[in-house]
Amino acid sequence: MKDIVLSGIRPTGNLHLGNYYGAVRSFVKMQEEYQCYFFIADWHSLTTHPTPENIQRSARTILAEYLACGIDPEKATIYIQSDVPETIELYLYLNMNTYIGELGRVTTFKEKARQQPDNVNAGLFTYPTLMAADILQHRAKWVPVGKDQEQNMEMARKCARRFNNIYKTELFPEPQNYYFGGDALKVPGLDGSGKMGKSDGNCIYLCDEEKVVRKKVMRAVTDNGPETPNSPKPEVIQNLFTMMSIVSEPETVAFFDEKWNDCSLRYGDMKKQLAEDMVKTLNPIRERIQEFSSNTELLDRIAKMGAEKARESAAATLREVRKTIGFRVY
Repeated sequence: MKDIVLSGIRPTGNLHLGNYYGAVRSFVKMQEEYQCYFFIADWHSLTTHPTPENIQRSARTILAEYLACGIDPEKATIYIQSDVPETIELYLYLNMNTYIGELGRVTTFKEKARQQPDNVNAGLFTYPTLMAADILQHRAKWVPVGKDQEQNMEMARKCARRFNNIYKTELFPEPQNYYFGGDALKVPGLDGSGKMGKSDGNCIYLCDEEKVVRKKVMRAVTDNGPETPNSPKPEVIQNLFTMMSIVSEPETVAFFDEKWNDCSLRYGDMKKQLAEDMVKTLNPIRERIQEFSSNTELLDRIAKMGAEKARESAAATLREVRKTIGFRVY
């Protein structure tokens, strides 16, 4: 039996290069080695009060982008979170065993509460237990996470331990963080920051048209240029070289590195080459995104198939949970 891996993404916008090189590309490899569940976390997105139209459109968008990146619904289970109502029942049981003090200490909650002081809702407060329900319903062993989710993962392990201890069972394994290591790359932002992210507006999206990609790259933050030979690169310039190392040939990177070291580097030339290589990298993915996005019948069929698989897994767990607690099993 293969180890179970689970990962989800909130449908709050398109996937960008950071998503692709940081995780999604690794998911394509993982589906060959593990029993994978990849879900679109539309319930989680409710903390920001999206419109019904945005929820439906965004879920289909992420699904199309997952498929375009190479996630195979025949090899991995791809589903929309709200298509699996069993999650909410398990969420209820986990909430009954989770304390207010624990949830109040979660760093991501405190950060979100500062960012949106007029919308500190109960769903935001109990976000970690919904995340735990997503994981534990499939009894997943591994969960790919970033640094910002490590505390939520500890809460998921705490939920598993506490349920097992209260009911004298070994039903839930304690899920472990999965780190991609060398397979995942940290893609810097175009604004000179160390990380590409939607909220910072510094992204190249997988669906961006060629002219949009070129325009964004040409606006990337730089400085006045090298002043002394072989000097260290400032962060904003190293970011350009990092992006180039991801999408360009090694010879191209070496060429511009030499130009930096002899103080003859022209940022305009480097950006034009970077934009060209990004377009070359993204074009096949963007074309597949357009192809899948236009076939709503196929997307709905894949979502339905994923929901059936996910519900079968979640229902099996929930039957055990109800039996363990003492409720009637349906």
